[in-house]
Amino acid sequence: MDRNRISNNKYSISSFSYKIKTTIDYYFTIPSPGPEVLLKEKASKFFGYTFPIKNEDDLKTNLALLKKKHKNAGHFCYAFQLGIENSYFRVNDDGEPSNSAGLPIYGQIQASKTTNIFIVVVRYFGGTKLGVGGLIQAYKKTAKLAIEGSSIVKRPITRSLLLIFPYSELNTIMRILKKHSLKIVQKQMEEECNFKIEVLRSDLDLIFNLFSKLNKITCKKPA
Repeated sequence: MDRNRISNNKYSISSFSYKIKTTIDYYFTIPSPGPEVLLKEKASKFFGYTFPIKNEDDLKTNLALLKKKHKNAGHFCYAFQLGIENSYFRVNDDGEPSNSAGLPIYGQIQASKTTNIFIVVVRYFGGTKLGVGGLIQAYKKTAKLAIEGSSIVKRPITRSLLLIFPYSELNTIMRILKKHSLKIVQKQMEEECNFKIEVLRSDLDLIFNLFSKLNKITCKKPA
């Protein structure tokens, strides 16, 4: 089963609809793939993997690599979430009973509060049926082990501001940037200087107003 995303930042599971919207200044993700984990359940083997992703092409690339590695596996079940402030997800049971694999995996993404993450659980059938309840627990545990083995990092949600000012005001600008711990991401130093700075989302209006009140300095919010 592959549940496709629904537009307007909403998704649907059965009769329920949800919105995923971030209202804080930070988000959590993984910076690199986690180590392979293995869960054995009644002779079935469940291999778990986590990958950082920026788009769905990354998902396809990583899934293709796993299918090449596990040529004899019966199922490649997965879940992913993409986006920071307005995110979406997809789950795939890959032939397992409906809702027995993808959703339990996605539940662990929710529990870890991570995004831009792709989790795959590869199953080799061991000859004994686990039942829907057993499958749910096996996929959930494997996904949990995969996330626990991964490095999770906290990253800021930022906005950009453009500062335009004469070189004579450079010291003033640098003093303010240092005081408020603001990062310069791009700069052009001439008689007229151009700085692009990063600001925490919740501080955007405060910093914008601060610079806008200064003489000889133009502050703009990029379109």
